[in-house]
Amino acid sequence: MDFATLGITVLWTFLYSYVVIASIDFGAGFYNFYAKLTGKDNIITPIITRYLNPVWEVTNVFFVFFFVGIVGFFPDTAYYLGTVLLIPASISLIMLAIRGSYYAFNQYAKDSNMVWAFLYGVTGLFIPASLSVALVIAEGGFIEETASGLDLDFIELFFNGYAWSVVFLAVISVLYISSGFLLFYSNRAKAYEAVKLTRTWFLTWTIPMLVITQFVFIELRATNREHFDNATQNYWYLFLLSFVFMLVAIYLVYKKKNYGVAFIMIMLQFATAFFGYGVSKLPYILYPFIELDSVVNDSMAIALVIAFVLGLLLLIPSLIMLMRLFLFDKDYVQGKE
Repeated sequence: MDFATLGITVLWTFLYSYVVIASIDFGAGFYNFYAKLTGKDNIITPIITRYLNPVWEVTNVFFVFFFVGIVGFFPDTAYYLGTVLLIPASISLIMLAIRGSYYAFNQYAKDSNMVWAFLYGVTGLFIPASLSVALVIAEGGFIEETASGLDLDFIELFFNGYAWSVVFLAVISVLYISSGFLLFYSNRAKAYEAVKLTRTWFLTWTIPMLVITQFVFIELRATNREHFDNATQNYWYLFLLSFVFMLVAIYLVYKKKNYGVAFIMIMLQFATAFFGYGVSKLPYILYPFIELDSVVNDSMAIALVIAFVLGLLLLIPSLIMLMRLFLFDKDYVQGKE
């Protein structure tokens, strides 16, 4: 395995970790608002609060690692994506600031304000939607390089079916992953009313998840036939495994048993699909401008690989310790501490 392949594998692992952890965070915010709106906040809000309090500060660490790494390994991405994603990235930063304000407000206020809960919940859906635009643009056909610089075809992007399918996939995935985790966490807390509520949420989002994934493949075929053919001909087994893992998760939740195993199946579902998408896109990082061989020189690549592998080895034990101290501690989960 060369340094470019090793580097992109490490970075993709960071991005996958961010997708799962951030989805739980973003979805929890939306469900918190929805519960307040429907008068069920007394059932689920304590569960969400106990999860978010120790976790929200570390959610974006994986994304920061990925962002620094992608620019470090492939400097051209700073020019291409940094230019055309200025508006979506700025919107995401503003919404992240709103979420940070909510955490501070919620920490010191006696009662949570409905307006803040609304902003917190809605931004949790808009952030993944805006960030997912980068994956759409990376498929090619939206950037034109001219003598005066780079031009992003906003009209083509706005009316592109693949763009909208990816945006909806991002939003539905957030709600799907988050409901699966909250179901497991509620069961561990022995909050059986919350278990009943989150189980309904999870089963509700299974059909939209199945439907939107089909639309993504259909629209990918029209947007980037080369990527579609590589995914369906050479890496079809990864997407088949993803579907199998999803069916197992749905079965376990439907049968009301092994919610922890069900969430592991959800993570495996997204891992196989996510890495299947990534590996089938290679050698392109940004079609057709940036390829895998656009990596920085070997000496710099070695240093980056070592740094990021060490970072990953540092983050994983830290997360395990965080989960043991807070998330999976029996007394903490049940609100006794």
